[in-house]
Amino acid sequence: MSESLQTLVETLQPEKLDKSLFRGVTWPLRWKRVFGGQVLAQSMFAAIQTIEDPHRRVHSQHAYFLRPGDPDKPIIYEVDPIRDGRSFSTRRVVAMQDDQAIFNTSLSFQIPEAGGEYQAPMPEVIEPEAIENDNDFYRRLKRGPDTESELQHEPIDYRTVDKINYLSPKKREPRLAVWMRANGDLPDDQAAHETLLAYMSDRYLMGTAMLPLGLTFNSPNLMVASLDHGLWFHDDFRADEWLFYDLRSTRASRGRGMNFGSIYTRDGRLVATAVQEGLMRQR
Repeated sequence: MSESLQTLVETLQPEKLDKSLFRGVTWPLRWKRVFGGQVLAQSMFAAIQTIEDPHRRVHSQHAYFLRPGDPDKPIIYEVDPIRDGRSFSTRRVVAMQDDQAIFNTSLSFQIPEAGGEYQAPMPEVIEPEAIENDNDFYRRLKRGPDTESELQHEPIDYRTVDKINYLSPKKREPRLAVWMRANGDLPDDQAAHETLLAYMSDRYLMGTAMLPLGLTFNSPNLMVASLDHGLWFHDDFRADEWLFYDLRSTRASRGRGMNFGSIYTRDGRLVATAVQEGLMRQR
């Protein structure tokens, strides 16, 4: 495991202060606010720690982003164990800074059981080895073609099939195809893979709704923020193996954009679904 991936994995596992109280710190990004995927993952990890039955696995998460988080301050996670049924458990988590809620979420856990199965097929897509890493592309876009690769320093390897030129965006269909995986080996602990995928699922979703408008996160006079996020796990997977993120937006209106993402393993199993609405306010 690379040092950067090790740091990220440890960051997504907040410190336990009490039975239902946890404290998290922020992954050191050069941003002025906390990345939404971080609080999604940290709250999931905190909730998992309060589930006593090891057979119960998280299958869904529903979250609202309430206030921008301060990356220089710790985040306190309060877990409410509101229900433990015969086969399902529910947890509610509130993330706090300066005695104010910045985020709240509900998670559901289930004992896996057998049942009828079907799924939407995975779209045909080019293999990830044939695609340039996104961070390398952005560095080359800014600095020129001779930029040395720094992939070994990146915890997540993202590879967008049809790259977005953030310096000169063009209007296009609201679809994105992204290969992604952890840049290193993870332990054989499904909770570690689930929390990391929660983190990864917040990348690229909101930007999909901007594509038909010719907007990006760098567009002037544009205020963007994640409003809510939904995540469902359908099957086992490994976040250190290639996952295909099929993203689409169905609607933008009233300053908001609606986004959907289907996450497949390389062999075509649909293992997770993400939904997010984002704020796109033009000032």
